[in-house]
Amino acid sequence: MAGPEQAAPRVERVVVAEDRDGQRLDNFLASRLKGVPKSLIYRICRSGEVRINGGRAKPDQRVAAGDEIRIPPVRVAERGESGPPPATQLERIEAAIIHEDRDFLVIDKPAGVASHGGSGVSFGVIELLRAARPHDTLELVHRLDRDTSGVLVLARKRSALTALQAAIRAGQTEKHYLALLAGTLERSPWRVDAPLRKSVLQGGERMVRVDEEGKPSRSRFIELERLGAASLVEVALDTGRTHQIRVHAQHIGHPLAGDEKYGARGFNKAIRERGLRRLFLHAARFAFELGSRSFHFSAPLAPELAQVVTALQRQPLAMVAEDD
Repeated sequence: MAGPEQAAPRVERVVVAEDRDGQRLDNFLASRLKGVPKSLIYRICRSGEVRINGGRAKPDQRVAAGDEIRIPPVRVAERGESGPPPATQLERIEAAIIHEDRDFLVIDKPAGVASHGGSGVSFGVIELLRAARPHDTLELVHRLDRDTSGVLVLARKRSALTALQAAIRAGQTEKHYLALLAGTLERSPWRVDAPLRKSVLQGGERMVRVDEEGKPSRSRFIELERLGAASLVEVALDTGRTHQIRVHAQHIGHPLAGDEKYGARGFNKAIRERGLRRLFLHAARFAFELGSRSFHFSAPLAPELAQVVTALQRQPLAMVAEDD
């Protein structure tokens, strides 16, 4: 005999509370639809099933206190479409935690792990940590590219999230990265003030370019060590645009090692021969103040990148012919 019928899921209409004011829609939905993959959340937004005050909404749109959110029914089968994350992934992300307190949880993100799921990625950092800690309320404060390693901060309370994101927008945080660039810098520090604009190519690939009509973007490149025809540099960000370091490095004629999108093929080939198998970009430090409290998080250069530096110290890179 068939079991008892389950009631069909219904459309929900939820009013945004004060403590969710300013939150991204995709994160708001993730907090309501526990266990639903981000890919499904993006899909129901794109289809127009999610509405804010009766109008269509994009996943990155900010909700406001008092907004009415229409949330469509999500079938139980859909909720489990990706299954739980593999135990090995959960163990790896738990092992990457470098700090936690009442407000923040900080990890040294491994390269190859996305900050969040979507676009063909089932589980990013946020999905893995929510699965590992189902009773915690966790939100990404900021993001790192999938191929970038290093300090990634998550908030454990809504108040901490909004306070730190406000500090980021106001330019009141310090973010420093380590990168390996082609060539040697003509000056150090090298301040780059070049606006950036995002575009999407046919096929959905996201590209960023320097464009006078883009958003203000400022980086400072500081040479740490010359390694022949390559330079280990520290990059300090005054703004945090998508692909900012990679595009600014390309713009000044010193692209990042291992950058398949904005880099130089000849340089990348030479660095691969020294053992590099990924983008050489690492979020080394993130510091800020909130009220009377000071925070300073750091992560040492990823071992696979440190090995490349050691190899170049032993045998500096010879000049590389420019790409045709």
